[in-house]
Amino acid sequence: MKKILLVGVLLLSNFCTFGQHLGLSFKEAEKQNVSIERLDKSYKSAIHSDTSQAVFKTEMEQVALQQAYVKMLQDLGKFLLENNFKWEKPTRCFQRIYFKPDGTVDYFLYNFLNKNVKPEDQLSEVKQAEFDRLLNLFIENYQFAVKANVKFAQCSPATYRP
Repeated sequence: MKKILLVGVLLLSNFCTFGQHLGLSFKEAEKQNVSIERLDKSYKSAIHSDTSQAVFKTEMEQVALQQAYVKMLQDLGKFLLENNFKWEKPTRCFQRIYFKPDGTVDYFLYNFLNKNVKPEDQLSEVKQAEFDRLLNLFIENYQFAVKANVKFAQCSPATYRP
């Protein structure tokens, strides 16, 4: 009985550890009970105005983080193109990305900014679903170029362009 229980616990812990990699809109995250507030308590801010609260404290560390972040967004853009996903128009987005210490992505949460955007210029549900699908494929194996000794998060606005 103890062996069965131990195997069950090990399988469950592996599922929880390896099954993470979620790319979701803010709205979908809320539906799935993925709380940004809870995540922000579990993941330390990559960069913070108070460097004592930041993961990357020195200027050199912050430059490396920025370069890795830009590269990740460029890699995502290339991945989308390689998979025949094309933006019709510039599309503004806000994203919060939560990383494990080894640089793998736990959560990539995003919100397309539709404020002051004409309805005909907003991303269609079909296009957003395809973005979501491809984003999840991308983060499944993506390795962020910077590592840390704790889980960390980075957020930013972005504009995806044709």
